[in-house]
Formats: sequence, C-alpha cells, structure tokens
Amino acid sequence: QAQLVESGGGLVQPGGSLRLSCAASRSIVRINQMAWYRQAPGKQRELVARIISGGTTNYADSVKGRFTISIDNAKTTVYLQMNNLRSEDTAVYYCNGPFSPTYTWGQGTQVTVSS
Repeated sequence: QAQLVESGGGLVQPGGSLRLSCAASRSIVRINQMAWYRQAPGKQRELVARIISGGTTNYADSVKGRFTISIDNAKTTVYLQMNNLRSEDTAVYYCNGPFSPTYTWGQGTQVTVSS
C-alpha cells in the first residue's frame, strides 16, 4: 500500500518560514497531484493547499499569499513552503490526495509557531 512520509516541521517564531516535504514510497510511481492538510489541537483536519494535474493550485483563504505547494521534477516529493508563519498555523501537517484521502494517513509533521 502506498505510504507517505511528512517531514520538515519544527518550532519557529512568528514571521518565520519552514518548508515541509512529503515523500512517496516506491508504490507511488509518479505524483501528479497531492494536497497538504493540517489538524490543530481540538479542531478538525482541514485542507491547506492542493496541486492537481497540470499544476493548478488551490489554497485555503487563511494561507493564500504565504504558502506555496509544489511537486519536484522527479514527481516523488511534494513540498509546502510556508512563509510569514503565524501562531494560528500551529498544527500537525499531513499530505494526502487532493480531493479525498487516497492513501493511508502518515504520522504528519508538527509545526509550532511561537515566540
């Protein structure tokens, strides 16, 4: 079964930046579309950004202009560049299918924005 591994999270001050990575296992031949989700304590998991075939991207209103989703040329890794981070971005971040959870959820990567 396809596996996804998220990494790149950490503790960062407000206004700082992080780049998250989502690596696919060998069972995923090519990644043409993917999404990043996040779940804050006590809240439901929400869509943050998606990229679909052809490169079209969509972002949650709360991250527009600050986050950028991309896929590497090898089509094996999906990135989420996060700039100007805010305390409300604190959450566990996950990657999965762009419209529904196509793959088994990974462990996620913790992002904490705090001074």
